[in-house]
Amino acid sequence: MESDERSARFCSPDPPLPGGRTPVSAWSVVVSITPQETYERYELYEAETRVPAPAPPGGRAEARRAARRKKTAQRPEALRRLLPQALVVAFLAGGTSAFVADDKAIHLSVDGKERTLHTFADDVTELLDDEGVDVGDHDVVAPGEGAALASGDEVAVRYGRPVRLTLDGQRREVWTTAQTVHGALSQLGVRAEGAYVSASRSQRIARHGLELDVRTERSVTIMADGNRRTIRTNAATVGEAVEDAGVTLHGQDTTSVPQSGFPRDGQVITVMRVTGEKEVREESIPYATERTEDASQFQGTEIVTRAGEPGMKRVTYSVRTVNGVRMKPRRVRQEVVREPRTQQVRVGTKPMPTSVAGADSLNWSGLAACESGGRPGATDATGTYGGLYQFDTQTWQSLGGSGRPQDAPATEQTYRAKKLYVSRGATPWPHCGGRL
Repeated sequence: MESDERSARFCSPDPPLPGGRTPVSAWSVVVSITPQETYERYELYEAETRVPAPAPPGGRAEARRAARRKKTAQRPEALRRLLPQALVVAFLAGGTSAFVADDKAIHLSVDGKERTLHTFADDVTELLDDEGVDVGDHDVVAPGEGAALASGDEVAVRYGRPVRLTLDGQRREVWTTAQTVHGALSQLGVRAEGAYVSASRSQRIARHGLELDVRTERSVTIMADGNRRTIRTNAATVGEAVEDAGVTLHGQDTTSVPQSGFPRDGQVITVMRVTGEKEVREESIPYATERTEDASQFQGTEIVTRAGEPGMKRVTYSVRTVNGVRMKPRRVRQEVVREPRTQQVRVGTKPMPTSVAGADSLNWSGLAACESGGRPGATDATGTYGGLYQFDTQTWQSLGGSGRPQDAPATEQTYRAKKLYVSRGATPWPHCGGRL
């Protein structure tokens, strides 16, 4: 630029002559030739007028030839000294013409900092390179990179800034070319009216960005104590929204959704009034049964050697009433007052005999069908008689049976019925004995 300024001063027009006439001189002539073309023409002239190097001595004839060459070379030498000066004049004149033709006045704004400059750049990309303005993927250039430039054009560069935005509980990273929080919200299309913003809206955003928490205003309906109230709020939690609605929670009161949750637009939140009390109940603890095999007893025979006794425990329940409705009690504590006592039983393993001399050939199935309909667990209406053959308990046990006859296997009932027949005949079955 410094050399161009010198060229402009060197090639300025001569002062006017008296009478308003314009002088004509070598310095006022503007030659439309580029500096590169001037230099190339000078190089060509040098090549054509260069004097060859003298040959080595070769006698008197050679000396005469050298003298003639020297004399011939003296004429272009003066031209060689004059030509560079003329070329410099042409170069300066041509440079001044190019300067005047290609110079452009551009108004450049970089991230809000504005200035007017002169440039020879042909397009926006070249201008930014010349001015050392680096442009990234998230930056905005207007007009776009590569757009042609003309004198008087305006070029704007806006740098992108990362914003780590939490909007209504949802976190994401976005980019903006706005320089303030308010501008970023507008550019990102965030509804800012009535919203909570974690930073001042006039705060400037640095190139490295910032963290920003925004909660927009939402419509939330609170149902409490039989009343319905719809409010607009930018609360961060359900609990805060309930407070904004003027509802106070007491004791065990809670809400239909977690109080720490984020209230969504259009959400309905029900306040649950909770009262609670404790109830203590005494409950039985079942006893266990311990069974021991007894080879002296027939199979199917069980003899209780020690009766079991249930224990007792004291259980504490929490009973809640929600909005006047009693809920299912919840056990919160228990203690054993009395341990249960295990019942001990001897179980017979001896094979049950099925044959009794003098009774095997009788029609026992016919007798059973007549007495009980063939059902081993049958009992009469009074509960006195039971089993296939309708034994009373006393007779049954006198024959070696244990417990009640209707609880014994069918084979054992038939075996003991045969033993009774051998000792007493068909008289125990006065109505059906004839079937035998």
